[in-house]
Amino acid sequence: MPLPPDIRHGGNKACYSPMLDYVKLPTPEAFESSEDYYSTTFHEMIHSTGHASRVGRKGILEPSYFGSHEYSKEELVAEMGAAFLCGYAGIEQRTIGNSAAYIAGWLKALKNDKTLLIHAAAQAQHASDYILNRKRGEGEQIDEPIA
Repeated sequence: MPLPPDIRHGGNKACYSPMLDYVKLPTPEAFESSEDYYSTTFHEMIHSTGHASRVGRKGILEPSYFGSHEYSKEELVAEMGAAFLCGYAGIEQRTIGNSAAYIAGWLKALKNDKTLLIHAAAQAQHASDYILNRKRGEGEQIDEPIA
């Protein structure tokens, strides 16, 4: 991943701090399985791609409150991106149930936005491509922000 955030371990909550640009995770031993640890890590790393120094995303660049449309959309992007990365890592069969339930919960919060799933999937793919340092097709740039 180009320009990765700092990753810190400790505490009992996973989060990404956009202001300080770091991912905080419980220690790997705190998770039920290594797949759960990596799925959570991927989720927070997808959030970190929203930072202005990476791909930039409204849900990270602009402050939003828990449960707001932008917050909900960002959570959907992060979980979909984490699912893509779990698939790439070959651990999706161990994490798909949790991911599906998490995504379903955020989709309920966004039920009135008919285009959301397509936009979120595109942003999640863009974020996971950034983490994997995959270049886009000719004429496309991977580092341009998605609104």
